[in-house]
Amino acid sequence: SQVLDTKDVQVFKVTVNGQDAQFAFGEKHSFKGTPLEITFPNELRRGQEAIVEISFETSPQSSALQWFTPEQTSGKKHPFLFSQCQ
Repeated sequence: SQVLDTKDVQVFKVTVNGQDAQFAFGEKHSFKGTPLEITFPNELRRGQEAIVEISFETSPQSSALQWFTPEQTSGKKHPFLFSQCQ
């Protein structure tokens, strides 16, 4: 499993290597946010890579998430989301 930090986001779906994964939010903390625990659908071998895709929606209260418009990116085609709280 993998635990990620979140704050005021809504998660709709999580996949790991293209397969649906179970996920759950932990207890919310006032300033640290809420842990998101992802349970991988299959056990990974040591050194095996996993591609985790999360379908989510932010809110105005979501701290440390920032967007670049397509015009601000090098390819100028798609927006880009980044986090300052890795």
